[in-house]
Amino acid sequence: MPTIETRDGVQIFYKDWGRGRPLVFHHGWPLSSDDWDAQLLFFHAHGYRVVAHDRRGHGRSAQVPDGHDMDHYADDVAAVVEHLDLQDAVHIGHSTGGGEVVRYLARHGTARAARAVLIGAVPPLMLKTDTNPGGLPMEVFNDFRAQLTGNRAGFYNAVPIPFYGWNRDGAMIDAGIRGNWWRQGMIGSALAHYHGIKAFSETDFTDDLKVIDIPVLVMHGEDDQIVPIDDSARIAIKLLRHGTLKTYPGYPHGMATVHADVINADLLAFIES
Repeated sequence: MPTIETRDGVQIFYKDWGRGRPLVFHHGWPLSSDDWDAQLLFFHAHGYRVVAHDRRGHGRSAQVPDGHDMDHYADDVAAVVEHLDLQDAVHIGHSTGGGEVVRYLARHGTARAARAVLIGAVPPLMLKTDTNPGGLPMEVFNDFRAQLTGNRAGFYNAVPIPFYGWNRDGAMIDAGIRGNWWRQGMIGSALAHYHGIKAFSETDFTDDLKVIDIPVLVMHGEDDQIVPIDDSARIAIKLLRHGTLKTYPGYPHGMATVHADVINADLLAFIES
């Protein structure tokens, strides 16, 4: 399997398919680069070079005990980008991966990047605080930690239901998609996933968003039950210098999978505009 070693000695797995302009995909918690199958195949067929990595502790990357925070995640991305010598790249991040994109661009600059896309992304801050009163209370994330600790397999079997909006009237569960979500989660490290909850919920990306100087498309489902739109995309767009917000009525958090045809078309239009 193709891997690179980071400066702190962590093996990071990555996919690198095709030639042409590079598109770099950043997955959500607690998944892997496999969550981007519908996008990687689509854009590879359209002549792009598609790159996606498994975050440290996730998927096929090393299950190390340390570095499960946004700064290390961003540094790992930089290591992949530099190893592959990617230029003029478009970085596309979903959920936690959206936070990873924002921290990477703010921490490492935009010299190698041309555009970015945030899909159902966590910035600017998920946690409810005095300055972020619309966020989710700490009890929500403590419950995540308790369920992961108590029965990770059962927890990962349950999360896809709201993740894909299958708890809404008339929705039907796709057993294949649900099983694939569970599979991706379970091959990762429980410890990395545990610490990852803090990373995606408590990291404040407000200042990161303000310094990004390239065009950013913010895509968010209006029925996102995992990262509610009002305390994420609708605030993030006000902090970006060159941001465009596109929302999707009735679409869930996992819209890039269950509505891949629509999302892929909109991504392609933004990338080629």
